[in-house]
Amino acid sequence: MNSDFLVIGAGVAGLRAAIELAQAGKVLVVAKESLQESSSEYAQGGIAVALSDDDEVALHEEDTLYAGDGLCDRAAVRTLVEEGPAAIQELIEWGAQFDRHAGELAFTREAAHSRSRILHAHGDSTGREIARTLYRKAASLPNVTFQSYAATTDLLVNEGVCGAALYDAASKASIHIRARAVLLATGGLGRVFLNTTNPEVATGDGVAMAWRAGAEISDIEFVQFHPTALHVTGAPRFLLSEALRGEGGVLRNVAGERFMQRYHALAELAPRDVVARAIVTEIERTAAANVFLDLTQLGEAFLRERFPRIFETCLHYGINIASDPVAVRPAAHYAMGGVRTDLHGLTSVPRLFAAGEVACTGVHGANRLASNSLLEGVVFGARAGRAMRQVPAGAPPCARSTAPFLAPARSILEFRRLAWQRCGIVRCGDGLGHAISELERDPEENAEFTPERAEARNIRSVALLIARCALAREESRGAHFRTDFPAKEAEFQRHSVISRDLGIRFE
Repeated sequence: MNSDFLVIGAGVAGLRAAIELAQAGKVLVVAKESLQESSSEYAQGGIAVALSDDDEVALHEEDTLYAGDGLCDRAAVRTLVEEGPAAIQELIEWGAQFDRHAGELAFTREAAHSRSRILHAHGDSTGREIARTLYRKAASLPNVTFQSYAATTDLLVNEGVCGAALYDAASKASIHIRARAVLLATGGLGRVFLNTTNPEVATGDGVAMAWRAGAEISDIEFVQFHPTALHVTGAPRFLLSEALRGEGGVLRNVAGERFMQRYHALAELAPRDVVARAIVTEIERTAAANVFLDLTQLGEAFLRERFPRIFETCLHYGINIASDPVAVRPAAHYAMGGVRTDLHGLTSVPRLFAAGEVACTGVHGANRLASNSLLEGVVFGARAGRAMRQVPAGAPPCARSTAPFLAPARSILEFRRLAWQRCGIVRCGDGLGHAISELERDPEENAEFTPERAEARNIRSVALLIARCALAREESRGAHFRTDFPAKEAEFQRHSVISRDLGIRFE
C-alpha cells in the first residue's frame, strides 16, 4: 500500500495533522484499535489557553516554565501559548462545544495556574469532545482515509523513514506502507507501569519504534504520576481529575486528617509531582493502602453537573462521591519526554515526524503544567502537518523487513511490575541499576510474531530507556525524584538525549 502521508495514531495530534496534510496529498491515518481508543478520549481535566479577560499569554508562559522546573524549552513554550488561542477559536469554528456560562466560555483553575484558563467540554469529557470535532473535520476531507485495528509494528527505513509495517487484526497479515513522510502520534507510555490511568493502547510503541529506527529520545526519565487515580478492588485505575481538587476537593489520610498543608504551601493545588510524592509518603507513614479524596462538601447536584462522567463511573463501582470519600493513590499518567523533535515535529531521522505525547519538544520540561497536553496536541499536530507538506515527493523505496521477529521471553506483567517498583514515583540508584540488569538479562530472541509479543518488546525497550536515563540524571527535578540525590543540581539543568548509536548525553 502507498500513501503520500502516513499518520500513526488517531488522537488529537494525529487528527489535527491529518487535516493539514489533506491539502497536499493522500493521507492514511492508522489506529492500533478503534478510532475512539486514544489517551485523548480519556483527558478529563480540560485544555489550557489564555483567552479569558484577566489572562495573558505571558502569564500562561510563566506558569508553564515554572511547572517545568528549569527544563522547558522557552521557544517551544512560547509557540504553545501564542498559537493556543487561535487553535481554540478554530476548534470552536469546527463545532467544538466547550462549556459556557451565560453564553461566555467558562474558565476554571487547576494546580499551578495563576489564572482561571482551563476550558472544559461536557464537564469532564474535554478530550473526547476535541477528538470528536477533529475526527468529524478530518473525515469530511476526501484525501483522508482511516484504518482501524492496524497496529504499527515497525518503521521501515531507507535513507530515512519512508514507511511502516502494520499488523492487520482482521486478516492477521503484515502490511507494508510506503509514504512520503510519516508522523508518529501514538500517544503515551503509561502501560509500561503496573498502575496507570492510560488506556491499554498506551504501551510506548512510538518511542520504541523510533528508537529502533535510530531516532533520538529525550527527557524520557520524566514521567508524571497523577496523584489521584481510583484505587478500588476490581476497578481500573480511573483518573480522578485535578479539577476535582481545583473545585475544592481535599485529600485526607486513613485517619481522616488533611495532610497536604504539611508538604506544600499550596496544599491540594501544589504541582502534581509534589502531591504524588506527598501521598506516597503519607501512605507509608500510616501503613495504609491509599489516601482519600473528599468531595462531600461540594454537594451532589454540583458534582453530577460538573463531573458527570466521573460521578457515574464511581457510582458504577459502588462509590457515591457526594457522600463517600474516594480511595485514591498515584498512577503513571503522562510522559514529558519522548521522541526528540524540533518545533515543526521533525525528528533526527529524515522524513519522520512526531507530535503529541509521543514527542518531546521540550514544552513540558521536567513536569507538565495541568491541561497543557491537549493544547500541545492541537498546536504541534498542526505544525507537524504543515511541515510534512514540505517534504519532497519521491521517497526512496522502503526497505522491506526480512529480519526475524525478536521478542523478550518474559511477560508484559513482569516488565510493568519491575518498572513500577524500580522506576516509579520514588527512585534510587540501586533500584534503577537493578531494573537495568533485569531488563538487559532478558534479551530479545527469535519468536513467532504475536501482537502481545510486539507490545512486550516495546514495553521492555521503553522501560530500559527510562531506567538508563533516570540513573544518569543524578539529581531530583520535577517528576524525577531520587532518594540518593534529593537536591536539584545546576549541572543537570540540561536535557537527556539517548540514541541507539551514541548512548546517553546531556545538552
